[in-house]
Amino acid sequence: MKGAYLGPEYGDNEIESKLNACGAVFKKLSEDALIDEVVTALSDEKAIGWMQGRMEFGPRALGARSIIADPRSPKMQKQLNLKVKYRESFRPFAPSVLNEYVNDWFEHDTESPYMLLVADVKKDKHHTMTEDQDKLFGIDKLNVPRSEVPAITHVDYSARIQTVHSDTNYKYHTLISKFKEKTGCPIVVNTSFNVRGEPIICTPEDAFKCFMGTELDILAIGNYLLLKEDQNQDLKENYEERYELD
Repeated sequence: MKGAYLGPEYGDNEIESKLNACGAVFKKLSEDALIDEVVTALSDEKAIGWMQGRMEFGPRALGARSIIADPRSPKMQKQLNLKVKYRESFRPFAPSVLNEYVNDWFEHDTESPYMLLVADVKKDKHHTMTEDQDKLFGIDKLNVPRSEVPAITHVDYSARIQTVHSDTNYKYHTLISKFKEKTGCPIVVNTSFNVRGEPIICTPEDAFKCFMGTELDILAIGNYLLLKEDQNQDLKENYEERYELD
């Protein structure tokens, strides 16, 4: 099996038609220009909805219907949980890491393309905790940055890894490669493109609805880029109060 990208995908004409029908404001870019803008936004601690190519099949978002962010940000885990996923702030997020660098960052030296294997962050990437920090418990302890990539480092220093391969998801691999060129980090936060209580998005309409119902900053669908501040604010939806907590 070569990746799990077995679902539907949408061409430029269909994406543009559906976004226009939603009342979206967008710009069309070349693939390189779109990736460059997304990489810049990631490094500026923006939360990004990423809808590209054929949808994933299976239990994990794998870079086709994903929310992505900078794993180096100490505020990103809480921000994504509370402002995008609308769920408890302690929940960990998973890393998408370039396969060729996985063993540089994790105690893991095999492929994990389906985000099903867990490993520890390498000890040389850990941040040493003070004696007082080490005595903390629960959320208080989790809120202490524990590594160079705190947004994907759980309280026990573990992470559920997705290795990203150029032969199965070239565009996602290129995005993370460009992010590494800019920041030195070959990893992005990857969580499913949905809010608590709803299934993962599939269509451009789904993506725009989730984008407008959360505090995502940017939406990238194919080669189309949408900025939250450009959108008609009357199209916003209140997802925060729609579902009870789990």
